Amino acid sequence: MKALVFHGPGKRSWEDVPDATIQDSTDAVVRVDAVTICGTDLHILGGDVPEVTDGRILGHEAVGTVVEVGDGVQTLAPGDRVLVSCITACGTCRFCRESRYGQCLGGGGWILGHLIDGTQAELVRVPYADNSTHRIPDGVSDEQMLMLADILPTSYEVGVLNGCLRPADVVVVIGAGPIGLAAILAARLFSPSRIVAVDLADSRLDAAKAFGANVVVNSGREDAAAVVRDLTGGLGADVTVEAVGYPETFEQAVALVRPCGHVANIGVHGKPATLHLEDIWIKNLTITTGLVDTYSTPTLIGLVSSGQLDTSPMITHRFALDEFEQAYDVFSRAGETGALKVLLTAGS
Repeated sequence: MKALVFHGPGKRSWEDVPDATIQDSTDAVVRVDAVTICGTDLHILGGDVPEVTDGRILGHEAVGTVVEVGDGVQTLAPGDRVLVSCITACGTCRFCRESRYGQCLGGGGWILGHLIDGTQAELVRVPYADNSTHRIPDGVSDEQMLMLADILPTSYEVGVLNGCLRPADVVVVIGAGPIGLAAILAARLFSPSRIVAVDLADSRLDAAKAFGANVVVNSGREDAAAVVRDLTGGLGADVTVEAVGYPETFEQAVALVRPCGHVANIGVHGKPATLHLEDIWIKNLTITTGLVDTYSTPTLIGLVSSGQLDTSPMITHRFALDEFEQAYDVFSRAGETGALKVLLTAGS
């Protein structure tokens, strides 16, 4: 089969590799019908995730068709259309019993495209397949479902729910890339009074407006702190969501939140960020970080299948599966290309 293989920072290749096969009784092999690229993949290629070693197949988001299952798989059969979750869950360890699947102790968590071969391939082996896939409802497209592999549950759980967003809150989302846009979509479910999007790219701020932001701030030209002060009577945002993963944007998220507010960090950080305790110790802030657990995926599937969430506008560029090199180039230059999420499909 063909796959997109990591060969060290800055090096990747679409190449021939051995076919994915059943290794454990709870595995399934899924034919990848549609797949995308995550900002985390760019962090890996940038050298920010040293656990990813030379030869690893990248990717942790896909929808596809089951082609083979192990003897221990009980709920899947060849021919089933499934979402492959970015998080793998053994289902029995302490953390899985608490629905904290991202911290799975039984060989799960974020392993696809990280510790084991991932989804940017023609076939993918999915461990603990009963717990780590979701059937695609009738009437839901691959495009809609694909956004539920990672970015929607990540933004919903790690951003909105961890941030304790409440009706009438002012929420500031720093970074209007795919994760930030998904956070805007998810925040709208809680009826905030204002959603403020902060970014450096006008194209992404335009997308933020389309996804539901009331106010957009280009922080290269405008003072985000002044805008937030004006909106809140000098108080600061109730919730800030960091969706970039840079020290500067984390520090900005802390600076923009009000006393007793919440800072929800979603971004993947490759460098240390300063926590200015000399300034904020007195503000009673709550700062949360997190890897998605995907416990919310069934809820989000229900919202998509009922038409209350439409994720397909996230996809701005489409490619055939063997056009990964071009897709990575477009996605990595999002400020120039306007790319949000890229879609690669088999047989296109």
